Amino acid sequence: MVGQVTVVAWPAQMGLATSLGELADAPATWPGLGRRDPGPIRLIVVRDAEALQRMTGGRAPTWGAGVAMPGSRTIVIRTDAGDPAGTLRHELAHLALRRAVRTRMPRWFEEGYASYASGEWSRLDGLALNVSVLRGAVPELDQLDSTLRAGPAAAEASYALATSAVLDLARRHPTGSITPLLGLLQEGVPWNDAVRRSTGLNPGQFAAAWRRDVRRRYGLLTWMVAGGFWVVMAAAVMAAAWFRRRQDLPRREALDEGWELPPPEALAELDRVPPSE
Repeated sequence: MVGQVTVVAWPAQMGLATSLGELADAPATWPGLGRRDPGPIRLIVVRDAEALQRMTGGRAPTWGAGVAMPGSRTIVIRTDAGDPAGTLRHELAHLALRRAVRTRMPRWFEEGYASYASGEWSRLDGLALNVSVLRGAVPELDQLDSTLRAGPAAAEASYALATSAVLDLARRHPTGSITPLLGLLQEGVPWNDAVRRSTGLNPGQFAAAWRRDVRRRYGLLTWMVAGGFWVVMAAAVMAAAWFRRRQDLPRREALDEGWELPPPEALAELDRVPPSE
């Protein structure tokens, strides 16, 4: 036991598991929820994906670094994937959210909130390079619930999009905060009503506005204006230079044919000739 955290790990992982248990046991401040005591938690630390699958009954995606099971207040963390401490904070955010809010929430909101609360801002950086988003192919919010468990590339984009949607929910309240929405949810207000009362939009209107905003922020035109044009131009210039060198190679080799250096004594004689004025 580490405070309120029951730590379970194999001997090889016990040192790291104990350190993670100390982090999990400390009170933390969560966006929109304030400072909260974590409460009783069971933390299981495993060595790899195979062990994670066994511990979760195959419910975890093969690429997943951790899983939170709010019903049993259990978190399972892999030690061989990413940053275990960062993964732990993401999973703790899930437990904190579920402990505070009993109202049913979309999966995309829960995952987006956990990414937002754990400071996973690099996910948003990835949107600027995502080919589908650059083309304007932004999925519906409801579609994210399934793609969050897709392959690694699709899931990474879906997590980033879910995070951006949570930030957009916060931005659309006059305070620019997620606190009003979470306050309504904690009071038991249904999801649809809570979104409408905190943003002034019903869920369908919010989803449409969010998709427009994502296209504006991460679309191809914005990327080009922000510097992508010069990246393309630089790549084109480099490709043209390489192609030109490849074309000129036979001619350069032909110019070298038949040329021989004069003997050393001739070169010495040339060195003695005074320069002309």
